[in-house]
Formats: sequence, C-alpha cells, structure tokens
Amino acid sequence: MGKMQLHVGTPADMGGRFAGAWNRAAAGEQVNETHVTFLDVQTMLDTLTPKRLELLRHVHRQAVGNVRELAQALGRDYKNVHGDVAILEAAGLLVRDGGKLTAPWSEIQATLAVA
Repeated sequence: MGKMQLHVGTPADMGGRFAGAWNRAAAGEQVNETHVTFLDVQTMLDTLTPKRLELLRHVHRQAVGNVRELAQALGRDYKNVHGDVAILEAAGLLVRDGGKLTAPWSEIQATLAVA
C-alpha cells in the first residue's frame, strides 16, 4: 500500500472525503486511498506516541504473528504493547492480515488545517 493520510477534522469533513471518493469511483476513476480522521489534535498526538510510531515502523518492516512476539522484538512489556496495539488497531493504523499484524503503509502523512 501507499500512504495513510491522517486528518484533524469534523465528522462532516470525513463525510466529504467519503462522498468525494464515492463520486470519483462512480465516475469510473480508480480510488485507492486510506484516511483516518481525528476529531482534535490532542487525540492524534496521544495516539501517535514515539513508542507507537516505533511499533508501527517495526511492524511495517516485518509483520508479526502476535503481540507477545512483537513485545519481545521491541524489548517492551507485553501489557504495554498489547494496549498500544489495541489503540493503533482501533485507529485503523494497524491491520490484522491472515492472522498477522501489519502496517502496510510506507508513509503516514498528517494534515492539520489552520483555518
């Protein structure tokens, strides 16, 4: 996969992106994009802690079978890694594919509007 696009915005912003992609697909255009929208900057920053970014990078390089294996590879406590995996999965940043945890995006791009 290409890049994951992160946004800070409202549910209406999410709906606008969805409707735009839907309309482009209906017009026959190939649509292959992945977006995650956070409702505020603080939630995005709380989700993307340095340890979680390290976890995402590791899983991007090498899919792992389970959280225990990931915790051992990172040299971190199982409970903390389990919590981080749950948060990243809920946000859509980690994916389970065939029983393995993956982070298929080569780039995560964040967009913050100032207006």
